[in-house]
Formats: sequence, C-alpha cells, structure tokens
Amino acid sequence: MTLFPDAAFKITCTSADKKGRFTQFYSTEINPQTWETELSHARTFCLYEEIEYLIKNGLIKGGSLENAIVIRDDAVLTTEPLRYPEEFVRHKMLDILGDLSLIGRPIHGHLIAVKPSHEANCGFARLIAAQMNKPLRAAQTFAPPPSAVAAPEAPLPETGAMTIEQILKMLPHRPPFLLVDRVLKIEGNKIVAIKNVTMNEPFFQGHFPGHPIMPGVLQLEAIAQVAGIVLIKQGEVVNQVAYFMSAEDVKWRKPVVPGDVLVIEVELTRVRGKIGKASGVCKVAGEIVSEAEVTFMIRDL
Repeated sequence: MTLFPDAAFKITCTSADKKGRFTQFYSTEINPQTWETELSHARTFCLYEEIEYLIKNGLIKGGSLENAIVIRDDAVLTTEPLRYPEEFVRHKMLDILGDLSLIGRPIHGHLIAVKPSHEANCGFARLIAAQMNKPLRAAQTFAPPPSAVAAPEAPLPETGAMTIEQILKMLPHRPPFLLVDRVLKIEGNKIVAIKNVTMNEPFFQGHFPGHPIMPGVLQLEAIAQVAGIVLIKQGEVVNQVAYFMSAEDVKWRKPVVPGDVLVIEVELTRVRGKIGKASGVCKVAGEIVSEAEVTFMIRDL
C-alpha cells in the first residue's frame, strides 16, 4: 500500500486470490456520490474451502448467499448476479475505507493498494497515525517547561489511583477477560476506572464482523470488576475475589466501538459482611452508554 499526496481522496486497488484467480482492478475518487453508487453495494466474499474455518471460529454468523458471495473453483455462488463487474475489488476498497477511518481525520491522497487485507489496512493506518503525531512529539520535546503558575491541562491522578500492575495483584481476572486498565480514583465508597476499547479485543471477531460493537454483558462485567476492587480495597484484604451474584435495572443506551475509552463509575450502596451491592455506569465521552445495579460476594481464592 502506497499513499501519494493529492487534492482529493482516491483509491486505486488490485485484488486477487492466492492462486491469482479473479484478478480485478478498480480506481475511483472517494466522495459521498461515488461511495453510494460505486462502492456501498459491494458484498463480502470468501472461498468455498474457507467456509469451514470461518464457521468454526464464529466469523460468519450473519453470513448467507443473500449478503455474501462464495467462490468455488471458477464458479461464483450467489442468489443474485454480481452487483458490479468488479464487485470483489470494490468490496476490498470498502474494507480500506472502514479501516482507515480509525485515523479519525480525512485523507488527501491517492492510495494505491495491491491485494490488501484488514491486517495490512490497520497496519497502514497505524503508520499514518504515527506520521501525524511526529510534529506533536517534536513540539513537546523542544518546548520550554510549563510556567510554575500555569494550571495543568489535565487533573493529576488522585489518591487511590491504581496502575494495571496493582490491579493484577488485586483481581484474579486475566486477559482477555480483565476489563479494567486503570483506576483513576477511589474516594470512600466511590471509584472511577477506565477500559480502553481497541480493535484487538477478541470478541470483535464475532460481535459483529464488519460492524464491531462491545457486548453489553462485558460492560456489565466491567462494572462488577470495578465494584469488586473498591470493596476489596475498603477491607484491605488479599487472596479474595468478588463473585458476581445478580444484576438489576440493567440498561444499554449506546453502542461502544473500537477507539472508545470506557469510563466506569461505581458507588457501593450497601455492604453487609461479605455481600456488597453497587450502582454503576459506563460512560464514553461523558455520555452514559450502560448502567446497572450489581450484587456480589467476597470469597477466598
């Protein structure tokens, strides 16, 4: 993949399978009109021999011949004719558009791609992001120290903040099921923590292919894990774990997608012995995306 400066955004792409079959080429400028008429209807496709692997790994749960194309030898299996003469390569261009949107900025350039893949697209997006950040890093490196009287732009970590190393010592959960990256503060019965949601999360492989959304039950689990931290922290106990017992008034309000930072706010509302009850919300950019009342029990490991 190569990107050259250009006044607009243009993609030129060549697609082919590993055996060089179904080689297709297409090139177009990307704008709302060309996206709608030339790219948006291009369906995903796979080889017949790949289907067993995709099914076993839960990667095509929503796939059918109505919304996808299967290639078997030299035959194209679908319930309708190809929507474009170059439907395969046009879908590859759709993949490129989706993956490069992770950059978060419009692109002025001519992108030339040969046999692209999601892995290559995301790797290329990381290279562009690193190039974008070079001037910022240089400015930070050579800038004078801030004035002693200047107020900090972001609040410093408050009392009770915990790093991932400290969290790992307290919780028995481990990746991919550890859903807390950092505790920002603990004040009495209240705790605030964060979970950085990235495209590398394993659940995005099946929830959902091409439309990644963090499962709501995992947001609920994040609330329970954060509640367990504050309960264990209050008791200053070790070698114990919070067992999730029940959840009430659960609401999921907005989807959580790759790139979001999940802010988890929990307040202990009642503690009796080793039983605790807490009220929790998950927020993204200050907006509540989910909430619940959870009950859990502290037990020895």
